[in-house]
Amino acid sequence: VGGWYSRLRASLASRKQASFVSPFPRRKVMWALAVLTLLVLTKNAYIASISSYYTFYAIHKFGVSVQMSQVMLFLFLGASALGILLGGPFGDRYGQKAMIWFSIVGVLPFTLALPYANLEWTMVLTVLIGLILSSAFSNIVVFAQELVPGRVGMIAGIFFGFAFGMGGIAAAVLGVLADMKGIDFVYQVCSYLPLLGLLTVFLPNMKEARKAEAVTR
Repeated sequence: VGGWYSRLRASLASRKQASFVSPFPRRKVMWALAVLTLLVLTKNAYIASISSYYTFYAIHKFGVSVQMSQVMLFLFLGASALGILLGGPFGDRYGQKAMIWFSIVGVLPFTLALPYANLEWTMVLTVLIGLILSSAFSNIVVFAQELVPGRVGMIAGIFFGFAFGMGGIAAAVLGVLADMKGIDFVYQVCSYLPLLGLLTVFLPNMKEARKAEAVTR
């Protein structure tokens, strides 16, 4: 990627650079970035709760072996990786905001059902949760880059630094909560985290902004 970017910079050096202007007012951009950051934070917190404590949860609740709990974790992480890969192309086709909505509305029934499922359904639900929840990550980052064009470093710092780091801190907090209330209580609390994704309703409509920009040109 570094080599490609160097060649791209060299090829663009002699061209007239287009100005990077956000299609929305500054206040609206800041609010939208805050919403997107919160979405990434809650999604990372939920994924961290499973990647960090899922094996303990499976052993505690279902009495499975350590090996079986690792297989269950592998299924979840594999589904999460696949969800990230699929989320990009689907976002290009249907739009980033539509994919963000899909990840929220689509995953909520499964997260709410997970604490009450048996072993077989727990495995199915965690695969679906990993697949759907992760599909929004790339779309959230692209949405933010379109909100603040030309600020790649700032967006990377917000979403790959701050939000992911806070997700890790949230995992530590969940560990303290598990010691106090039990691992079952942690998953009951985490099942409601995707509800915060309903804040997506406050995100601006990028399609309308692109149409308006095309008309002014």
